[in-house]
Amino acid sequence: MFELGKRNLLKVLRESPYGLYLDAGDGTGILLPNNEVPQDANIGDRLRVFVYLDSEDQEIATLQHPLAQVGEFARLKVKEVNDIGAFLDWGLAKDLFLPYAEQRQPVRPGLWVNVYLYVDNSGRIAATTKTDRYLEQNPTDLNVGDLVELMPWRMTDLGMLCIVDHRYEGLIHRQDLTQHLKLGYRTPGYIKQVRIDGRIGLMLQAPGYGRVDGLAYLILEDLRENRGFVALNDKSAPDAINERYGCSKKAFKMAIGQLLKKEKIDQDDKGLHLVE
Repeated sequence: MFELGKRNLLKVLRESPYGLYLDAGDGTGILLPNNEVPQDANIGDRLRVFVYLDSEDQEIATLQHPLAQVGEFARLKVKEVNDIGAFLDWGLAKDLFLPYAEQRQPVRPGLWVNVYLYVDNSGRIAATTKTDRYLEQNPTDLNVGDLVELMPWRMTDLGMLCIVDHRYEGLIHRQDLTQHLKLGYRTPGYIKQVRIDGRIGLMLQAPGYGRVDGLAYLILEDLRENRGFVALNDKSAPDAINERYGCSKKAFKMAIGQLLKKEKIDQDDKGLHLVE
């Protein structure tokens, strides 16, 4: 089965005058329109696509990567406000709906807002600025020194509040802000402290042997920029790995090992695939 509002790896079922139909897992097909069909796509191939609803509220697939997917936090710009709510720019032709009931404060066009994406009771993808209820409070899976993905959220008197791996909220104290951070832009970071009360301290500098952690993040960003696929794996030639990432094969294997353990990627004979 596919997941609405997320990236899915789906099999090509058949061709049509309108594009390719991808396997939805329930006997039906999801259309990938002609203008997005890769030239080398064949029946039986698997394509990583984002599934959302078109203007007729029908599931449709795209190779484009929106700025966020369901289950994630994001900082998005308000494009329009009308009688039913607001609409946000999330990088797709159809804007993201922000209902009035999900606005902590009224918004206006041009404003940037912190939101969480979810599927509402009617099966539509929507956003909310009432984000606190979607933050987890018990970070038992985090350890000091762990590499995490940070999204700078808002500046406070103590420092920068960040969303951690789209699950928790943590703080980079002012004395640890060693570089300029832009709100809403993802960046690698590290766990500095996990307090008994669940509060998380963060840092931007890698502890110890941070080279491998930084390489893991570089690979992740490379996958995001290349439609979720890179034609390298742990069997690839050292020269090919060095040419793309400027590292040894040993460091590359350690980095993808971290990403596999965190279930950020998959690996097969063709290469690496983004799971996010």
